[in-house]
Amino acid sequence: MSFTLPRAARIARITRTHKVALAVLAGAAATTGLAATAAPSSAPTTTAHAAAAVKPVNADGMPAKADSAKVERPVSASVADRVKVTAVAKQGHTAEQAASRSADRPASGSYSNNLDGWIRQSLDIMKSKGIPGSYEGLHRNIMRESSGNPNSVNDWDVNAKAGIPSKGLLQVIQPTFDTYHVNGTANNLTDPVANITAAANYAAHRYGSIDNVNSAY
Repeated sequence: MSFTLPRAARIARITRTHKVALAVLAGAAATTGLAATAAPSSAPTTTAHAAAAVKPVNADGMPAKADSAKVERPVSASVADRVKVTAVAKQGHTAEQAASRSADRPASGSYSNNLDGWIRQSLDIMKSKGIPGSYEGLHRNIMRESSGNPNSVNDWDVNAKAGIPSKGLLQVIQPTFDTYHVNGTANNLTDPVANITAAANYAAHRYGSIDNVNSAY
């Protein structure tokens, strides 16, 4: 047996059904909208919301230059060690050179026991006594008179025949040595330094300087 609702009741029922359906649809739409708003639609949107990189700026607020943003790296221990070793090596080399130069120039009071040392010692004494003369002048006359032999004796000239032969590096006779002997040197005619200094003193009085002597004197 069928039962038919009156027309007014049917309309009211349809209206309530539509309202429920619309309410469901509206809720679904709202949920979809929230989801759409919460979830990024694409990768670019995510990028747009990412935190921006902070760039260095200078005192004026302008972007700093690349060089000013560089940070110096600390020197490693190995590099520092190499620098120290190099510095020490240089100092050692400089000290070695200075020592070598000092060795080439004997200090006053320290002379080699050879012709060069005798001349240098005599020059120092001559300087202290105000006696003129140079290394070249002394060496030149010594080589001519005795060839650098402090024990050389002339036994054939007029002085030898008179019994007072010339002796030593600069061939000095005893009377001349006794007169022009310089205090501070040995009182020995054939002593190299004493012989040179006395001869230079004699030449200074007679010729102005041993440098002015170029032949027998």
